[in-house]
Amino acid sequence: MNPTFSDHFSSVARGYADFRPRYPAALFDYLATQVTADAVVWDCAAGSGQATVDLARRFGRVIATDASAEQVASAPQLSGVEWRVALAEQSGLPDASVGLVTVAQAIHWFSLDRFYAEVRRVLVPGGLIAIWAYGKKRIDEEPIHRLVDQYYSVTVGPYWPPERRLIEEGYRTIPFPFEQLPAPTLHMEAEWSLDELMGYLGTWSATSRYRRDRGTNPLESLRKDLAPLWGDSRSRRRVQWPLALRVGRV
Repeated sequence: MNPTFSDHFSSVARGYADFRPRYPAALFDYLATQVTADAVVWDCAAGSGQATVDLARRFGRVIATDASAEQVASAPQLSGVEWRVALAEQSGLPDASVGLVTVAQAIHWFSLDRFYAEVRRVLVPGGLIAIWAYGKKRIDEEPIHRLVDQYYSVTVGPYWPPERRLIEEGYRTIPFPFEQLPAPTLHMEAEWSLDELMGYLGTWSATSRYRRDRGTNPLESLRKDLAPLWGDSRSRRRVQWPLALRVGRV
């Protein structure tokens, strides 16, 4: 994990806001039972607000930071949410000022020792940190799933950064030096048209790196292969992802 900011996502910031799947409501309901309602939340590496929106519905004040100015510019303006451009390891927050730190689909990019020191500095005594990520998706119809899985593993497989392995392992191998709490088993689910699926695949950092390296768009070939299996492109298929969640207290 690189101690400097590796920006894999500014070039797809708009796609993140439009096409990334939503986290389940049960995740945020659970977090709301673990800290007081008046707790200040630091949503770290918030991207364009995929988790921030739901945190704002349950907590009165959320400070959402991201190292990418482009991601922050794509984020929604929400009541009770303050957006800042900041590194995870240098939040700029005061000591003992937040009750909950959340990191959605991002901690694998961090310098963990420096980030955990920052978490301990900004959390109040007994404060909570929650990290989560979603793994490889599953599409209900097997022929479609196989093609998309081949795209993930073979077509753009060489273009995934090495940190991707930590997501595939469900964050089980990431050091987590906190008093770990039992966490619910959760998953994510969406009903997507073919256009929405392709939009999501376009937000992958591996897709972006493939385009830059080869000068072609690998999604064009994939869409051509998927079209006869999908049928009407407006019809919807169920997509599911396992959600790995680790929660700890300082």
